[in-house]
Amino acid sequence: MIVLHYLCCDDLNLKKMRKVLLGLFALLAVSVAAQDNVYEFSVKDAQGKDVSLSEYKGSVLLIVNTATKCGFTPQYKDLEGLYAKYKLRGFVVLDFPCNQFGEQAPGSISEIHEFCTANYDIQFPQFDKVDVNGKNEIPLFTYLKKEKGFAGFDLEDPIGKFLDASMSKKNPNYKNSPDIKWNFTKFLVDKNGKVIKRFEPTAKMSDVEAELLKLL
Repeated sequence: MIVLHYLCCDDLNLKKMRKVLLGLFALLAVSVAAQDNVYEFSVKDAQGKDVSLSEYKGSVLLIVNTATKCGFTPQYKDLEGLYAKYKLRGFVVLDFPCNQFGEQAPGSISEIHEFCTANYDIQFPQFDKVDVNGKNEIPLFTYLKKEKGFAGFDLEDPIGKFLDASMSKKNPNYKNSPDIKWNFTKFLVDKNGKVIKRFEPTAKMSDVEAELLKLL
């Protein structure tokens, strides 16, 4: 009703309306910035239902953006292995398929889930497809990136070396951005919902395991 009132008024009131809207956007930005842990976020599950991450309070989480047609896709096997090994000690993998990198997560979420269960027998929670960068990125990933910026590719890994060279060619300063660079970027979250470490897709799974063991 307030907005309709302003629309019916003169230019002076239109300027006031713009100030009000800018103030609301500023408050929203402050609200996102003030988020203190992952439990304050809700996401969509594979059926499109809202899920509060507060359901995972007390667990160590590994939040991953995944893809089914990527060179890193076999990491699903490693992720399931970690989950199976440590789930009884309070460890959970949270899987967020994302099609932003080379369009390597095509198909519906049901098709993606069928692929992952058939090929890797994943048992950990898999959520709806999301954007992790850009104007449509979900707030959870905005928060994760704010907490932990780009950690650098493993340049001893051939794929890491290739990705670094390719991205440096397009943008020499790409490392300065906290954006997700590729599929299978991982965020390790402790039992209090705090982001502890970020692993790029070339990170060794043994290093991921070593870090998560410190939190269990």
